[in-house]
Amino acid sequence: MVISSLAVPFVGAPMAGGPSTPELAAAVSEAGGLGFLAGGYLPTPQLARQIADVWDTSSRPFGVNLFVPESANTFTTSYAAGLAPLTGDLRAQAVSRYRESLLPEAERLGVELPEAVAGDTDDWDRKLDLVVREKVPVVSFTFGLPGPAVLVELRRAGIEAVVTVSDVEEAEAAIEAGVDVLVVQGPEAGGHRGTLDPVKEPSTEDLAELVAAVREGSTVPIVAAGGIATRARARQLLDAGATAVQVGTALLRTPEAGTSLAYRRALADPSLTRTVVTRAWSGRLARALETDFVRERDGLAPAAYPEVHHLTSPIRRASAAADDHRCLALWAGTGWREAGDVPAAVVVGRIVGD
Repeated sequence: MVISSLAVPFVGAPMAGGPSTPELAAAVSEAGGLGFLAGGYLPTPQLARQIADVWDTSSRPFGVNLFVPESANTFTTSYAAGLAPLTGDLRAQAVSRYRESLLPEAERLGVELPEAVAGDTDDWDRKLDLVVREKVPVVSFTFGLPGPAVLVELRRAGIEAVVTVSDVEEAEAAIEAGVDVLVVQGPEAGGHRGTLDPVKEPSTEDLAELVAAVREGSTVPIVAAGGIATRARARQLLDAGATAVQVGTALLRTPEAGTSLAYRRALADPSLTRTVVTRAWSGRLARALETDFVRERDGLAPAAYPEVHHLTSPIRRASAAADDHRCLALWAGTGWREAGDVPAAVVVGRIVGD
């Protein structure tokens, strides 16, 4: 298996929206870890080019991450708690109200907001065909548990299948489905929480304790993810039973990352003092640096992904183009202060070297 045989126990987290690049994936893999491309949001032809670029740059294994659309998610048991996703007219109305709240920022930035359309699958079927055809060594899934047919197809192609989980219940479901590796994500993670259920509140259990609990009932390799930015924390998680650690935020300022200039500056801005978990940017819970945009709209955003993501996309693009971080989704884990302007290989060595 790829992940259990890495030279160093380091996985570069897939970071959709620009930070993940072929250069970053190749750099992490060349340093002995496993680099990832982020397939979420990318048009399929662009993802194909990125896969080709990694193959051309490095002979080392790498991975591609895909977002599981609601229509393909087979995990439903957690709805027993009484929570259910918004659907139909109620969902459309909630999204419409949120769109109205965004209009002042859109006007300030000179952009038009799209009319939200439900049912976007992020070109799920074509991306699956692509990773199988290209025999990408590792394919990971976030936001849901793909069906058995998908996992069987990956296994036949010799591809290692990975699913992100956030608690023991989700881990058990993923193992029963037949995944090869679990990414166990804790509450300190930057970016989206990888809950298999779009509406439930994710676990707040300490990542080391969560890894140990999942390890008790699992024989598959575990990758620990969430806020990992120091060698001491990585060692603690490996001692708790993780095969490797997954690191994202600490790579955001590396020269190989595609992080925008405004985003890079925000990560080093002393006026931004904490991270919060919010639905304001995408409709799914995600950890980001707290800005006025987040403070003003967090409670207004419905649990409606990907509609909210599409609504805020023009605002985020315009902010990046204007080098203005006020309306950027500044995804960051709790260890964001450790992110430095150094090559990716240095980050790998600093966290898991020797």
